Amino acid sequence: MFLTILVFILILGLLVFIHELGHFVVAKRNGVRVDEFGFGLPPRVFGIKRGETIYSLNALPIGGFVKIHGEDGEEKKDPRSFGSKKISQRAAILFAGVFMNFVLAVIFFGAVHYIGFPTALNEEEIDNFPQAHLEIIGIAPNSPAALAGIEPADKIIALSNPVDGSKIENIKRVVQFREFADANRGKEIIVSVQRQDAALEFKIIPREDPPVGEGALGVELVSVAKVSYPWWQAPWQGFLTTINLSGVIFITFAEIIKNLFISGKAGIEVAGPVGIFNITAQAAKLGFVYIVQLTALLSINLAIINALPFPALDGGRLLFLAIEKIKGSPVSQKVERVTNTVGFALLIALMVLITIKDLTRIF
Repeated sequence: MFLTILVFILILGLLVFIHELGHFVVAKRNGVRVDEFGFGLPPRVFGIKRGETIYSLNALPIGGFVKIHGEDGEEKKDPRSFGSKKISQRAAILFAGVFMNFVLAVIFFGAVHYIGFPTALNEEEIDNFPQAHLEIIGIAPNSPAALAGIEPADKIIALSNPVDGSKIENIKRVVQFREFADANRGKEIIVSVQRQDAALEFKIIPREDPPVGEGALGVELVSVAKVSYPWWQAPWQGFLTTINLSGVIFITFAEIIKNLFISGKAGIEVAGPVGIFNITAQAAKLGFVYIVQLTALLSINLAIINALPFPALDGGRLLFLAIEKIKGSPVSQKVERVTNTVGFALLIALMVLITIKDLTRIF
C-alpha cells in the first residue's frame, strides 16, 4: 500500500509539475512576472525567493501551481502583467501546459518502446517472435476460469489432462488454447500459468455448453511478445503512439459529452482519483514499464481535459481569448470571473460524484 501511495503521488506530482512548468517557462519568455512556482498545494511548508519568483514546497503533495502576475486581467497597465500582453502571447502561455503534457507523453512512450513492452501480435507476426506467449486479458464473470481464480495478465504456460496424459506447452496461438479446451469439455484439465514471479496451477472443467462468445473456459486471450525499438526509432514510435491514443481519448471524451447531453449518463466508465489510485496499484504490481506507460496515458488525458473549452480550464480561458479576438475587446472581468467560479464548482461536484462511484465499485 505504501508503495502504491508513493507511486500515485509521484505520478500526479510529475504530471502537474510538467504542466505548470510549461506555463512558467513561456510566461517568463514573454516577459510576464511570475510571483510563485509552487510544488504541492498550500499551506506552504517553505519557500525560497530567486529573483522575482518564490519557489515553494507546499503541504499537500498532489498538484502544484504557478502564480502569474495579472493572470485574472488586472494590472493591464503594468508591462510585466499577463493582461498587458498580446492575445497571441497570452494564448501561448495558456496552451503551454497542455503542450508540455503531450511532450511528456511522447518522451515516456518513447522510453516504453525502447525498454520493450508486451505487445499484442496478429497471426502473421507470431512466428517472428520466439518468446511470444498467450496472455489472459479478460475473464467472463462466473465462468470456470473466474471461479478457479485465474486473473487478467496471467501468462499461459501449459494445458494438460491428468487422466489421458495429453499436454500442450509453449502455447503461442489462441487457436491452440481453444482447440485443447474444446477437446476436453466436461473433463477436468490443469491450466498452468505464470503470475508475476509465481508459477500456479488451476484445476478447471471446461463448460460443455458455454454462453455465446465466452468459450469453454470464459477467458479472452491474446498472443503477446515483448517488442522494443532501437534508441533512434523509439522517440518516433513514442510520438506515433501519443498521436494515436490522443485521437482515441478525444473521441471517447466526445462520446461521453454527447451521451451526457442525450441521456444524462456518460455511457462509459469514468475514473476519478480513487479509480486512478486503484489502476496505479495494478500497474505497480506489474512493473516499472507499466508505471511509465500509465503516466504517459494520464498525461495525455490531463492535456485533453485541460484543452476542453470549459470554464476554469485552460481551454475555457483560451475560448475567452478567442471571443476577445473576434469582438475586438476583452470579455468583462466580472463575467469571466463568475463563469470560471461556476465552472470550477461544477468540476469539483463532478469529481466528487465520480469519486463516490469509484468507491461504490471498489467496496
